[in-house]
Amino acid sequence: MKKVVFTDVTLRDSFKGGESVYTFKERVEIAKVLDKLHVDRICLSPIANVTADTMIVRTMAAVVKNSVLSMPVGFTAESVELAWNAVSVAKKPELLVAVPTSAVQMEYICHRKAPKVMEMISELVGVARAKCERVNFAAVDATRSDMPILAEAIKTAVDNGATEVTLCDSAGIFLPDEMANFIADVMAAAPVISEKGIAVSVQCSNALSVGAACAVAAVKNETVCGVCVSVGGGDSAPALSEMAQIMRIKGDDCGFSCGIKTTELQRSLRQLGLVEKIAGVAVQTEDADSTESFVLDKNDDIATVAKAIKKLGYDLSDEDVSKVYESFCTVARQKTVDARELDAIIASVALQVPPTYRLVSYVINSGSHISSTANIQVEKDGEMISEVCAGFGPIDAAFLAVDAVVGTRYELDDFQIQSVTEGKEAMGSALVRLRAGGKLYSGTGISTDIIGASIRAYVNAINKIAYEEKV
Repeated sequence: MKKVVFTDVTLRDSFKGGESVYTFKERVEIAKVLDKLHVDRICLSPIANVTADTMIVRTMAAVVKNSVLSMPVGFTAESVELAWNAVSVAKKPELLVAVPTSAVQMEYICHRKAPKVMEMISELVGVARAKCERVNFAAVDATRSDMPILAEAIKTAVDNGATEVTLCDSAGIFLPDEMANFIADVMAAAPVISEKGIAVSVQCSNALSVGAACAVAAVKNETVCGVCVSVGGGDSAPALSEMAQIMRIKGDDCGFSCGIKTTELQRSLRQLGLVEKIAGVAVQTEDADSTESFVLDKNDDIATVAKAIKKLGYDLSDEDVSKVYESFCTVARQKTVDARELDAIIASVALQVPPTYRLVSYVINSGSHISSTANIQVEKDGEMISEVCAGFGPIDAAFLAVDAVVGTRYELDDFQIQSVTEGKEAMGSALVRLRAGGKLYSGTGISTDIIGASIRAYVNAINKIAYEEKV
């Protein structure tokens, strides 16, 4: 199965009028979240203010551990030097040579004819490759380029050391079948791609609202292994969440997959809450039927509550719906009930089953200068099972350790923590929702130790899955 590489262009597209629409802190936070989601490549905004932008890139490089940081190099050897100086400290640095290849863009942006543009590509790629092992040549406005010129530009870039080529439908003029035909034509016109095993990515504009479909059509070509995405979608590229959803649902049928942590995607994007700052762009993390779009009260009947349960994604038996409604009525006499509270009620009273797994003990190690680890001991059928795992934080490590004990990693649909009492010794409540076999299973845990509450909630949800798998 082919792994599709995701390149996120959110930070690059935030560069407007000579500066980014994001603050220093916001740019670093976006990079951290994209890295946590395992986005393969993060395309940064170009260097404008040398001192400030270099500092920002180096700060991002310090926190990005998994993703490639791709740095645009500009149009001169000096600008390549500045770009490399900023990104060279990254764990996985890349230099991006983005040059227009259509006649209109070569004249408008570079003020040069094709032969001079070829010379520029040769120089920029050569200087970049002398500094960095990863050099990505992006053919801007490729879909409006004359094929012989585009092929020459690709060959020039590859001959001078480019390790990847990105083909851009900058104007957004293609439909999916046209994109598929275009990719086939490029491969035929530029055999150097297959001869030297050059990786090919596409950036499909979403101006016609078919960017994702065009990207899928391109990826179906065996040579194309990457697509550009954006947190907020917009005209330049399809939304990250949209492409990840396509890969999750249709990947097996089409023979490709991606490394995105889809189970954490929506929560992480909601956590950012920044993308509306890009003009005309907003992250569509929830639709009109979102899980936070309803509030119930004491006047709502069981049919209304059952509909709300469905909206949350649960498929409960009539008996469990009755249990949930009974508990709902108790709460609703005192106050209104929103989606989160209904979720907690479901976790507390529905699908209560004999435990297959019993949490015996846990030891968590975490700190600012060490990786978080969790040692979990669980009892199953009288047998003690222990596992140790490392994670991004103490809770991630604990959940991974429980997965190792069970031998299966379930899809984490949601995870919530809230305080149920006040003071230094406040009780914390955790809610975990896991997805298995297309169904949702929720578990709750409560403790003065919020990590302990989270582990108990996770084990509680897994017990419900295990019980249903037995019967």
